[in-house]
Amino acid sequence: MVAYIIHWVFKIYFILLVARIIGSWVPQFQHTKLMRFVGFYTDPYLNLFRRIIPPIGGMDFSPIIAFIVLQGVQTLILGLLSTL
Repeated sequence: MVAYIIHWVFKIYFILLVARIIGSWVPQFQHTKLMRFVGFYTDPYLNLFRRIIPPIGGMDFSPIIAFIVLQGVQTLILGLLSTL
């Protein structure tokens, strides 16, 4: 049951990250209430990677690394829970 809840928390966060990335490409969505809500929850996590990985040629590749790290953390946590 706990693993199921954690799985869904990660899934929802992945959806928020995708919404943030897509929303950043569309200027008219950037200042909506929905995007402020999404940014409030995703920007602190993404900013960790933006400090480490600067934009290259105007492209921000930090979300790719953020996805990989988040997927690894999810796999680690769910793997540990499955052994209990």
